[in-house]
Amino acid sequence: MRFYAFILLLISSGSLLSQNCDAIFSGKVIDSHDDTLLAGATLLIIETGQSALTDFDGNFSISSLCNASYDVQISHPYCDTVTYTVKINGNTTKTFRLEHHLEELNEVTVKGRAYEKKSNSLVETVISKETLESFSNGSLGDALNSLSGVSSLNTGNTVVKPVINGLHSSRVVIMNNGVRMEDQEWGAEHAPNVDVNSSGNLTVIKGAGALQYSGDAVGGVIISEAAKVPVKDTLYGKTLMTAATNGRGASLSTSLSKGTKTGWYGTVQGTLKRYGDFEAPDYVLSNTGIFERNASLSVGLNKFNFGVEAYYSLFRNEIGILRASHIGGATDQIRAINSNRPLIVNDFTYTIDDPRQDVTHHLARVKGFKRLEGLGKISLQYDFQQNNRLEFDVRRGDDRDDASLDLKLTTHTIQLNLDAEISEKLDMTAGIMTRYQNNFANPDTGVRRLIPDYDRYDAAAYGILKYEINENLIAELGARFDYTYMDVFKFYRTSFWESRNYDDLFPEIVVEELDNQLLTNPQLNFYNPSVTAGATYAFDDASSLFFNYSLASRAPNPSELFSEGLHHSASRIELGDLRFDSETAHKFSVTFQHKRKGLDFSINPYVNSISDFIVIEPTGVQQTIRGNFQVWEYRQTDAQLLGVDVDANIVIDENFSFKHQFSFVKGYDRSRDEPLIDMPPVNTTNEIVYENKQLNKLRLALESQYVFRQNEFPDTNFEVFNPETEMDELVDVSTPPDAYHLLNFKSSMDFNVGSESNLTVGLNVTNVLNTSYRNYLNRLRYYADDLGRNILLNLKINY
Repeated sequence: MRFYAFILLLISSGSLLSQNCDAIFSGKVIDSHDDTLLAGATLLIIETGQSALTDFDGNFSISSLCNASYDVQISHPYCDTVTYTVKINGNTTKTFRLEHHLEELNEVTVKGRAYEKKSNSLVETVISKETLESFSNGSLGDALNSLSGVSSLNTGNTVVKPVINGLHSSRVVIMNNGVRMEDQEWGAEHAPNVDVNSSGNLTVIKGAGALQYSGDAVGGVIISEAAKVPVKDTLYGKTLMTAATNGRGASLSTSLSKGTKTGWYGTVQGTLKRYGDFEAPDYVLSNTGIFERNASLSVGLNKFNFGVEAYYSLFRNEIGILRASHIGGATDQIRAINSNRPLIVNDFTYTIDDPRQDVTHHLARVKGFKRLEGLGKISLQYDFQQNNRLEFDVRRGDDRDDASLDLKLTTHTIQLNLDAEISEKLDMTAGIMTRYQNNFANPDTGVRRLIPDYDRYDAAAYGILKYEINENLIAELGARFDYTYMDVFKFYRTSFWESRNYDDLFPEIVVEELDNQLLTNPQLNFYNPSVTAGATYAFDDASSLFFNYSLASRAPNPSELFSEGLHHSASRIELGDLRFDSETAHKFSVTFQHKRKGLDFSINPYVNSISDFIVIEPTGVQQTIRGNFQVWEYRQTDAQLLGVDVDANIVIDENFSFKHQFSFVKGYDRSRDEPLIDMPPVNTTNEIVYENKQLNKLRLALESQYVFRQNEFPDTNFEVFNPETEMDELVDVSTPPDAYHLLNFKSSMDFNVGSESNLTVGLNVTNVLNTSYRNYLNRLRYYADDLGRNILLNLKINY
């Protein structure tokens, strides 16, 4: 019996040895986070000892394999080594996804279209981490303002609101560590409540193509992410310190991260900024100080197949508003606008008096993901936000210490997402979202509430497909639907209610009639579809063409619908309109990009046609018991914006390089056949850079920024009665300021201060020539010049 068993074994062994072992095992190794192709990964067949190294495109190939199961070990720098069991049956192809972690932490990627390469129809550009760190003492808006096509709507120099291709506020969505910011972003003087120092990756998406984040981002999406922590046993940190002459203040930011090879990690970060009154070239900008305190904490477990993270951040900011912007009667209003100098100029101080803002924002998020074989990556997230905005006016008597505006906005969001690889050429991203929001306007301020109490309910679903037609052409198609329901309780002045003809249009929403006002209960529904379609064609390794069409629709925000009163930190009376419909935008964008050694450039023309576009503009002046204020009213129209962004980078030689940016955008009111208000003027930035890596990485840069005069603007001037002259006088709030030219200087050097630590010392000077100028997009340009020269000393230590 044993003899027959032995013979059977010999026969089977001979059969195994005689089979043709000529199968080829090939495929790709890519980053599991963003599908980046990983070059230099090593694949080892443990049973045979055969190995291969991935090329620059992440490809590998191993030949002469038998039809059998093998253990394949894959290793790559800054990745955990992993082992997979692969069954070979003839020529076999497989794609491996590795948990790749960048050693170069805090690199900032600014992408014109894609976030984690989830879409492929607009170009990507990159900003170095040094650029972001140079804005450590500034704001998120300051950092974004350095990009072509991105400008800012300012209230003085401390409230900086991003503008993308001419659009801002509720048309620009900000994602902070996976959470859509809900921080009363409707206000023109409400800056994003995001600490620029907490951002490890910053992404800008020009347009509404990123449907996984929002369908109402008519202008674009800004995504801020914390830096990744490597999956290895490590402890590292970074501290940034900046001292500035203008404002006579300083900022300090520090972070500490701990990683383990088991996947557990944690990061703690904090920022402190304190500045007194800033200064124009010829005078102090009284009451423009700032006191900012921020902190964030994250802890999580990051494995290839699953992970979980908890994140919390606190943002607290106290901002002074230029005292000269809050003035008395009509005579003072005329004098202030016609004067070259603010009517109120006091000595420098660190004290922040009224008018001022005091904003506190809490953000908490819990997120988990799981990779399921044959399905993809499923992510579930819950996030909570609470935004408390206090605005203090110049008040007298018993109310002088009370806020004139006290809003508390609470938001709860749950979202479920799926990333799936349907085939080698087809990827899908899909998800659903639900959100509940409550706004409470404190009635104890003693002032008519600008924004009413309301409950808001949102629900959305989206899907995006990416298809690789061939090695040169990638197509993308996506759709999203958002539903919004608002349940509002608002008091209207009877005179205002009747002047808008609301008594005939909405008699059914009146709950109660009081002496001179009405309590109403508007219940509004908005249905908003969004679509994106695009493609990328690569002519060769250096040149590519990107095309994208997006349809975005946006429900009116609470300010546009319900404003009725004095917006204190904006120094104006704002009036909304209950009759507004959703905006609908159609944007076409084309980008040609060329990248070769020594020369990079991109050209991005676009056109954006928006139906029922909501615009706010000045219509007059109104006297109140707190002074004389401009009246700004919202209205709807049809608009068209068209423009072009140009970027170029030329390497002259080993040490010198030249950078160029140019942005042009025009906006038109098609209903009235006139220009739109607050469109960014044409601007260009040129920079010559000298770098010497052998000399402690010495870097010297001289930047020239030229902003043209805005020659296309609507006539929104009005007349007021001047009691001194007993005549009606024209108040010119339309005419833009003159063009201006600024020179900025930047320098830095690196020094080793230990075996594992290095120190970077930088000296920057903004507005080197101390030029007096006024920015058309600064809402306080009526009352004062912009900032004068500022000398900044920057210290950064990595450890």
